Amino acid sequence: MGVSIVGAGMVPVREHWSKGLAELAAEAGALALRDADMAKVDALYIGNAYGATFNQQTQLGSLLAAALGLPGVESFTCEAGDASGGVALRTGYLAVASGAVQSALVVGVEKATDIVGSARWSARNISLDAEYETINGATLTAMAGLLMRRYMYENGLELSQFEGFSINAHRNGSRNRFAMFRNRLRSGAFVKAPMIAEPVSLFDSAPDGDGAAAVVLVNSELAADLVPRPISIRGSAVATDSLMLQDHADPLVLAAAAQSGAKCLDQAGLAPIELDALELHDAYTILTALSLEAIGLSERGRGWEWARAEGARIALDGALPLSTFGGLKSRGNPGGATGIYQAVEAVRQLNGLAGDNQAPDARNVLIQSIGGLGATVATHVLSAPPA
Repeated sequence: MGVSIVGAGMVPVREHWSKGLAELAAEAGALALRDADMAKVDALYIGNAYGATFNQQTQLGSLLAAALGLPGVESFTCEAGDASGGVALRTGYLAVASGAVQSALVVGVEKATDIVGSARWSARNISLDAEYETINGATLTAMAGLLMRRYMYENGLELSQFEGFSINAHRNGSRNRFAMFRNRLRSGAFVKAPMIAEPVSLFDSAPDGDGAAAVVLVNSELAADLVPRPISIRGSAVATDSLMLQDHADPLVLAAAAQSGAKCLDQAGLAPIELDALELHDAYTILTALSLEAIGLSERGRGWEWARAEGARIALDGALPLSTFGGLKSRGNPGGATGIYQAVEAVRQLNGLAGDNQAPDARNVLIQSIGGLGATVATHVLSAPPA
């Protein structure tokens, strides 16, 4: 049974000091339900990564069902680090595709600003291996730095050769009123930015933010009766790799991204070159380069080439638009909500409602969210209805 998105909504990624976790989720969920012109659904699935450590809150299924006015609804949380939103979307897709439910609301939410500084780093470290990485002082950014350094060494690269990814993200984010940072980056500023975990700099790493986004899923037979342009989920897949980077068979290959991407594209009946836009997990530029290779858009060690000429090939008017609303780097990274932001942004592209962020003739968009440095990867292909 086919699955379609008939409603979508999101709140700006910000430091929402005056709003709690449930309030953010309820706002996004209500926007999606209103967009679908629906008052209730059969199930509510939630993507959240750090509620237990950021907010000392679990049991989000019950909490958010009540906040959304959906008493008794089937509801629970999906957790896979920063891939939590993508995994929640996969869960909703499977539930509807199986016929177990006819409709589902998928909400991604994260409230990061309840804690600051080193406490936030510690809270985020639950996505690493507690017995071997965290206990020895590792952080996700430090591990990303090691990964990037190895990639640069093996391919003879300089840091400046990655800047086009961030320049493109901020160029697009500057047009997006939902983005956390709307400043543009000048050529050369990337390599001069303060280092967080060398060679990962402030202009390389995506900022944590508060946010929530939601989509309404129904079986495709019902979708056409609900909205004029339902967006179909033509492909959906999740794959995993070892949690620790040191246990990957090849650290410079995102095996789970390759596996989930290949399955997803096969389901959709598409080749990588037939995609019209991408929303990748650009928490660090090294992940963008490796994801492009994993999807099959570049040979090994050549993904960085998409960043050339200030990202001209991945600009909105380029060969393959990437991070069309700013990606994690400019829009911000609200942890477990990121995968649903990608879905909402893809829906807007496919419905021609992206405004200044519109990619021309967008018919098929691939979205991919990553937990850790490739430990869990969720990939989806969303497609516009036939003309």
